[in-house]
Formats: sequence, C-alpha cells, structure tokens
Amino acid sequence: MSQKIMELVEKSSMKPQVEHFEIGDTVNVHCRIVEGDKERIQLFTGVVIARSGSGTREMFTVRRIVQGEGVERKFPVQSPRIAKIEVVRSAEVRRAKLYFLRDRVGKATRLVERRVENKKVETEAKAPKKLRGRAKSKAKKAAAETK
Repeated sequence: MSQKIMELVEKSSMKPQVEHFEIGDTVNVHCRIVEGDKERIQLFTGVVIARSGSGTREMFTVRRIVQGEGVERKFPVQSPRIAKIEVVRSAEVRRAKLYFLRDRVGKATRLVERRVENKKVETEAKAPKKLRGRAKSKAKKAAAETK
C-alpha cells in the first residue's frame, strides 16, 4: 500500500523525458545556477562513473580533471536544476562503477570509444557465411598456385 502511494507521489515530480546515457559516457550536464535574482546555466563536462537509485532518487556521478585535481559531482537525474544532459561520446566499459579511474592519471584515464555502426550497411557489405568460406579457400589456392 505505502509503495503505491510513494509511486504516485514520485510520478508528479518526474521529468516527462530523461536523456539516455550510460556509464562510461562523457556528458555535458547543463546545470541551472541561481545567483540572487539572476539565473544562468553552467556546464559540467566529465565521465559518468556511477549510477545509483531508481525513480526520483536516481543519481549519477560525473568525474572530471580540473587543474590536475579530480573533481566528482553527484547529480539527481530528475532534478529541475538540470536543464539537459548531452552525451558527447560513449565508451565501452565492463564495469557498473568506474571507481578505478580515481587512481589513474593522464592518458591512463582514457576509455575505448564505443562504435555505433549502421546495421543495414553492415549486413549488405557481408556475404553469406557459405560464400565467405569458399572465397577464402579460393584465394588461398590461387596464392599457392602463383608461388
């Protein structure tokens, strides 16, 4: 009963659409900052090293290096203070939490970029498996005959 009530309360404060991003992505987080009666948007660019929680309590941690020092900041995904989240680049990761990046410095912090290819182009370029095997064996025979 109480969980249903919590879900109803949370739905009212959820954003209609949240940007999709994953751990290992380099993101630009557009934060609204209020100074007196003025409001401005400030960028925080870094690598998403962790996500936790669910619903309105979902948080993500972004890490970046500023003047040789590592700076981490946790953001609530559903916060009205976040104007938008832009994914700059995606990386292939094999962990849910990238805390190992805290110990690394310089080039060691680089992650392998994830390649997103169009599947239609990929399937058109490939020949069926039966033909590929035959083409390889024909090429080997032709190379052996020329020697």
